[in-house]
Amino acid sequence: MKKTLPFLSFLGVTLLSFGLFADYPRPWEMTFQEPATPVMEKIHSFHNLLIWIEGGIAIFVISLLLYVIFKFRASKNPVPAKFSHNTLIEIIWTTVPVIILIVIAIPSFKLLYFMDVVPKSELTIKATGHQWYWSYEYPDQKVSFDSFLIEDDKLKPGQMRLLETDNHVVVPVNTNVRVITTSADVIHSWAIPSFGVKRDSVPGRLNETWFNVKKEGLYYGQCSELCGTKHGFMPIVVEAVSPAKFQQWIAMKAPPPPPAPVATPAAVTPSVPTSPVEAKPAAATAPQTTVPTPAPSSPQEPKK
Repeated sequence: MKKTLPFLSFLGVTLLSFGLFADYPRPWEMTFQEPATPVMEKIHSFHNLLIWIEGGIAIFVISLLLYVIFKFRASKNPVPAKFSHNTLIEIIWTTVPVIILIVIAIPSFKLLYFMDVVPKSELTIKATGHQWYWSYEYPDQKVSFDSFLIEDDKLKPGQMRLLETDNHVVVPVNTNVRVITTSADVIHSWAIPSFGVKRDSVPGRLNETWFNVKKEGLYYGQCSELCGTKHGFMPIVVEAVSPAKFQQWIAMKAPPPPPAPVATPAAVTPSVPTSPVEAKPAAATAPQTTVPTPAPSSPQEPKK
């Protein structure tokens, strides 16, 4: 039981890691990470095309060398041939390389255009490099935060050394995301290998790139421009979630709306008299009682 429990723990952590990590660097990895965006899928396709072309050239040159070595070896040809020109061969070795270069150039230019032109985006993120961390802004959602490396002694089970951050960049899947990057001090580079994204962050300049993640999960990257003594301590973690989860995350991160203004009761203002009549006091306007005055008595006639 004592031996079984560690094994089961290791198996559980391993399965949990594979369930959470969409892609990440592995020890002794020799090829690209699995593509997570259309850009990286096209890079994979172009890379495979180049491998076939280069492999064919290598096999052809090695075969030609072996043929010449054995065919024209000194023991079989004591008198060497002295010809130096062959018009047909010269036409072939000039035409075939030109055709090969055209076959490489056409998909190369198409891929560069696809990577460079940012399509209409539903979400914009600004990534600013600092010595030695990243700060992010979602300008349309009024969200901003810093992202620092998690030190070795603070890592939790399943987290990867030198790749985990305290705050993740959260994006929705199947959404065009535009990334604007710059720097506050020296040149950095925002790079996610499985996205096919690598863009320099230059002080005083805004560079932009884009991606569209097709699968939920965690994607890891690092600063890819030598920027100082802690250049290797600037990881990047992008967490791709469903649109519904992204809206929940935005609601949690966004600042609360300002309180609504409280309605104040209207102040009672004394009415301003507008005419001299209104200015009279109420007593003056009250009906006045008239006291009848006695009629003046007629003068008495003098007695005779």
